[in-house]
Amino acid sequence: MDIHIIPVLDDNYSFVLHSADQNFTAVIDPGDAAPISDFLDDKGWALDMVINTHHHHDHISGNQALVDKYKAKLAAPKLEAERIGGVDIELDESITDFTLGGEAVQIFDTPGHTAGHICFYIPKSRALFAGDTLFSMGCGRLFEGTAEDMYNSVNKFKDLPDETRLYCGHEYTQSNGEFALDLFEGLEILGMRTQMVAAMLRKNQPTIPVTMGLEKQTNPFLLAENVKQFALYRKMKDNF
Repeated sequence: MDIHIIPVLDDNYSFVLHSADQNFTAVIDPGDAAPISDFLDDKGWALDMVINTHHHHDHISGNQALVDKYKAKLAAPKLEAERIGGVDIELDESITDFTLGGEAVQIFDTPGHTAGHICFYIPKSRALFAGDTLFSMGCGRLFEGTAEDMYNSVNKFKDLPDETRLYCGHEYTQSNGEFALDLFEGLEILGMRTQMVAAMLRKNQPTIPVTMGLEKQTNPFLLAENVKQFALYRKMKDNF
């Protein structure tokens, strides 16, 4: 599938997934319908499915307008379906036959940022859609879960192939990189990466996707050796 990054709101990203072979199009986390609709109409594509990783308004505010306009199905976390509303397909880790554009999708239950947050891994496309669980060099704030919840959630991604591309819900890479560099002063790869990020942002380019191989080397929350260290890093980042 082709994956298109659509900037929405202040710093959110939505993702349009399109399979020409299957004549299938989906959008993940439409925080605003207008940019998605404009993109689809420019391409001449219909929309088959709207997908949410969690219930926060900046990830679902475009749901209804897109569903109404394109008669799309809405797929969302089972544990958050009531808060999202209008859900046609309820998803969690127990669902093993979910596909997008003919490609198998692995669903991860990833509580921490919200209680019912889920993430999507598509092996054939080598893509992880992590919502607000894992960011480029960061992780989500703990609004509805504990540090242990989030530690266990992000560690589910450690076994994914290094070439897996991470698509996350916000453009937070620069601030996350500054924190990581402060935490691991002298780590050469971090210095190189933060310089690269700054150069991309100067050109108004998204800093994602990024490979999980690079994340495993530079993301403090993947480098944390235990829950206690993870919780310390999260507290430090909150106050950074």
